[in-house]
Amino acid sequence: MNTPPHAFVTVDMRGLKAALVARAQAERVSVSVVVRRAVERELGVLDAATQPEAGASTMAPTSAIVKLSIRLTRAEAEQLDASAWRAGLSRGAFLAGLMANVPSLSGEGSSRLDCVAALTASSAELSALSRDIRHLTALLRQGEVRAAQEYRRLLDTLGDDVRAHLTLAASVLAELQPARKSRSSVAPRGRATV
Repeated sequence: MNTPPHAFVTVDMRGLKAALVARAQAERVSVSVVVRRAVERELGVLDAATQPEAGASTMAPTSAIVKLSIRLTRAEAEQLDASAWRAGLSRGAFLAGLMANVPSLSGEGSSRLDCVAALTASSAELSALSRDIRHLTALLRQGEVRAAQEYRRLLDTLGDDVRAHLTLAASVLAELQPARKSRSSVAPRGRATV
């Protein structure tokens, strides 16, 4: 695999370091990965040459995290890197998700990034509804009945819009969670199944 040359930059985080480290640990990636993604988003740049590096982790070891070395062919390693990058995860988090049968990673559902994008878009629409309701409330307080009547259609569909968002949120969360096994398919501990 071709690894791009390192280009180091020192940044004064001005009180954000703890939050940055916590985010990296929660995502099981290095601090550098989180910073690179933020810079890419801010600059509107997505450089394909840096994509495989997303799994490189430099975070401090904890008792819950174990380093594991595996041997793969070059093609398998490149496939792992590409799949993890497409999912927006580190190699370790991607493999853990596959082992946990997360539908959005195992191909049984929508892609993880599609799920997150759909939920983000729906949340933005809900946020706009909230802003419109606040504006409507202000108009009613001021006695601006004619201006408030323009929001009538919004009120007529408000319940449907909120239900649609909640339905989408529930389905996205289901796609991002490990698949649960039914009790009948799991053998009790210590007993052999026939």
